[in-house]
Amino acid sequence: MGFWKNFFSSSETAYEYEQMAIEAEPLNGAAGKFGESVQIYFSTDRELDLYELEELCDAVGWSRRPLRKVRKAIQHSFLVVSVWAVRGKQRRLIGFSRATSDHAFNATIWDVVVHPDYQGKGMGKALMNYTIEKLRKEDISNITLFADPHVVDFYRLLGFMPDPEGIKGMFWYPN
Repeated sequence: MGFWKNFFSSSETAYEYEQMAIEAEPLNGAAGKFGESVQIYFSTDRELDLYELEELCDAVGWSRRPLRKVRKAIQHSFLVVSVWAVRGKQRRLIGFSRATSDHAFNATIWDVVVHPDYQGKGMGKALMNYTIEKLRKEDISNITLFADPHVVDFYRLLGFMPDPEGIKGMFWYPN
């Protein structure tokens, strides 16, 4: 209910699909039966249906995580961005990202996911640009992320680079 309740609030930005510089060809029927266009909405509303998010993550092959932990991660995030494809009265979660932060200097982007039907068409770039723009508006100047090897080039094209000072991240994992 939160999505529709806040559908026209200032936390959402609507873009016509074609205005996002994404390929103009329809995506698996993106122009509805009667020529309805698909609108893409970016939202910072945290009221997400966790089952929809789980379906999105399943679509890209991510391992399942306990929903109570996903809910907690979202609640404790500095920024949560969801991307919705809306056609007529139907809406579909097609992208998601979140960031944690110290609320002053640093933020780390996590859980960037775009539905396979929308990959390779500029949606991931739009999601990342929107996320970065929101962080920069909060005066966050140091933005980091962790990337799987197969997406490193994608993030490099967006301006991310390995630590220029060669500092290696360290991780602690329970035994």
